[in-house]
Amino acid sequence: MMANLFSIFEPSSSIFSLSTNWLSTLLGLMFIPYLYWASPSRWSLMWSKLTQTLHKEFTALLSPSHIGASTMFISLFSLIVFNNFLGLLPYVFTSSSHMAMTLSLSLPLWITLMVFGWFTHTNHMFAHLVPQGTPPVLMPFMVLIETISNIIRPGTLAVRLAANMIAGHLLLTLLGSTGPSLTDSILMILIFSQMLLLTLESAVAIIQSYVFAVLSTLYTGEIS
Repeated sequence: MMANLFSIFEPSSSIFSLSTNWLSTLLGLMFIPYLYWASPSRWSLMWSKLTQTLHKEFTALLSPSHIGASTMFISLFSLIVFNNFLGLLPYVFTSSSHMAMTLSLSLPLWITLMVFGWFTHTNHMFAHLVPQGTPPVLMPFMVLIETISNIIRPGTLAVRLAANMIAGHLLLTLLGSTGPSLTDSILMILIFSQMLLLTLESAVAIIQSYVFAVLSTLYTGEIS
């Protein structure tokens, strides 16, 4: 019996008082296909096709001076999607459901973009604070609104990813904890609903990884 529903997200495994749950983040490296095999597998071909598609899409969102940054965002997508899928496995710590990880991905990226943008494209960054066609009376308010929306970007990226992963896991845990007290007929319905929820969570794992990477790409495209 769980004392707290959110205890499923707390690191519990440790060696010499050091938490080992975060090592699950490195398990994603085991799923990276071996692209240098003499005879590529179907999995590696599918992953190559996916990365090529993402590269074309991210390149279209970036400015010509930032084309090479698409590799970084593809790597970011890969890291998040691997961790999201690993979190669906039993007894695997879901690191992407913690703000400690999601904020550590979004905050350094946002700070880097802001420092680079304000030092190299200062006039362009000031122009972004006032959208084109804004009446003079509304300009001070638009500057305030745009500044606040810019500051909260790393937080919204981190909260969006963590909240979506937590919500699905909590729902699966809530339904699963009622299993021992159900009759056989209702238990079959519960198992079927759990399978549907697991399928939904698999889609959410991909979608949230894609959204995180695309929004990061869009923020990068705005600084030049």
